[in-house]
Amino acid sequence: MNPSYNFAGQVALVTGACSGLGLATARQFAQAGAAVVLADVDSKGLTALSKELVDAGHKAVGTVCDVSNEEQVSAAVQTAVDSYGRLDFAFNNAGIIDPPLETADVTAANFDRVNAVNSRGVWACMKHELRQMRQQGSGAIVNCSSLSGLVGGAGRTAYHAAKHAVIGLTKSAALEYAARGIRINAVCPGTIETRMVSDMVKKGELELERALALAPIGRIGQPDEIAAAVLWLCSPGASYVVGVALPVDGGFVAQ
Repeated sequence: MNPSYNFAGQVALVTGACSGLGLATARQFAQAGAAVVLADVDSKGLTALSKELVDAGHKAVGTVCDVSNEEQVSAAVQTAVDSYGRLDFAFNNAGIIDPPLETADVTAANFDRVNAVNSRGVWACMKHELRQMRQQGSGAIVNCSSLSGLVGGAGRTAYHAAKHAVIGLTKSAALEYAARGIRINAVCPGTIETRMVSDMVKKGELELERALALAPIGRIGQPDEIAAAVLWLCSPGASYVVGVALPVDGGFVAQ
């Protein structure tokens, strides 16, 4: 059973909110009483999710946002302020993955696209979230890195480079803002049961049996388990946690 939080009167922004980790986290923030700003490139998904949460008695608003577009990121943060007057939490989760390729075969366009979303997108989100949070003198940001931010991986240098960058961004920004009431951390999910992982399995890019064998816990993770870690990092229970890259991976990096 997950801990329960009372985030009533507080506002959370979740990018990549329509599926996987973002969807689970948006739902948990809403269930904890926060008003949730849902950001995603999927306009139909945003409409459906907003309706789901509002119909359940929660506060939620959707905003179309490609995090590689800084103007859209700025607009998403402004949506939070215009709709609810503040921004207390952010889960910078939106990300993409590239097909496996040897480093010598990765094109500049491919490398730039992956990093535009997975690292520069996180930077842009933090930039505009922090502009609001430093005015308030409070806030908590969780960036979504990955096990790929902690270890190497043959065939996915662009993706691993981006996820390593997220940890560097997290640590550096955390040091800037810790004394100003703003905590910044990262989560590093292992193999989680999401649409992205399912697609990789279908394409033959991920062997599920091997992933299970590499997880000491003996199973892959669930999106709700990542969401629980995000909410904890945003909660008063993590008030002295600053600049960490938290593996939520069933024990993979402990080996």
